[in-house]
Amino acid sequence: MADYKSNHLQEVLETHKMKHIKDVFDKYRDRRNEIKDFLNAEYGSRIYSPFDSGSYSKHTAVNTKFDLDAVVPFKYKSFNTLEDMFSDIYDKLNDKFNDRTTVRKQGVSIGLAFEEDGIDIDIVPARETRVDGYTETRNLNLHINSLDPSETGYLKTNIQSQINHISGKDNERKIIRLLKIWKFQKSKKYKSFFFELLVIKAYDSTLPTGNLWEQFKTVLQYIVDNIESSTFKLPDPGNSNNDLMSTLDSYQKTLLKSDFELMLTRIEGNEKQIEYYFEKNKEFSEEAVNNSLSYGVAGATPVSTPSSKQRFG
Repeated sequence: MADYKSNHLQEVLETHKMKHIKDVFDKYRDRRNEIKDFLNAEYGSRIYSPFDSGSYSKHTAVNTKFDLDAVVPFKYKSFNTLEDMFSDIYDKLNDKFNDRTTVRKQGVSIGLAFEEDGIDIDIVPARETRVDGYTETRNLNLHINSLDPSETGYLKTNIQSQINHISGKDNERKIIRLLKIWKFQKSKKYKSFFFELLVIKAYDSTLPTGNLWEQFKTVLQYIVDNIESSTFKLPDPGNSNNDLMSTLDSYQKTLLKSDFELMLTRIEGNEKQIEYYFEKNKEFSEEAVNNSLSYGVAGATPVSTPSSKQRFG
């Protein structure tokens, strides 16, 4: 029997697919490749090959808000300190691109905002943790940039392990994309990586079955049942000492539990409530396509830029 809630969620996901903004994405990818080529030329044998990361690499991107990042892995002896590495790559990017973009230092990345076409790219400088260790382990250290000296330092990570952690998890990716759509539409501030690990842990623990709504409901209930527990952990697959639960304080945990409890109660009470919690991207809905056809644009597929210039990620 068809399930209205599940069908609606499927339609929401369909209208948020990246294929609808292919032309825009191609511009992002070309700009990122330009930056990577420049860094390869500047640093040569001091770096390993830069690689793509972020939500698009993990197949969790949605077309209203997405990541387009690149990691630049430096060899251990390339710089004396991680801060020197971070500052040097910032200076080179600023010298090269400052007439076309705003270059800014961020938490662990360098952001380039190409304002003339609304494209933001993040470059993540990283350094292997020991001489020749990157090819063996893929472990990297990131410089933590902050205006407060007490908050600067470094973060050990393994971005390839993070990508591998979600590899092949198609059902989990659908739920992650739905939660990203919800947080974007409802202006929630939770980290996407937090939701990613939360959904994967929910699947590992509960093995959801059934249609999309039934699986989504199982994940939400798992979160409601566990999110406030003091023993509940979300270790980063790139660094087991980095617990993503620590990114939420007790109020945020309670609020997330309350949000999901209320969502489940309202949707179970009235299935039409699902339209409030998860809106289609109207630019790419069936109605929008039909309207374009009615104006004589045979075979047309709407293409658009993301609706606002948020910091992607």
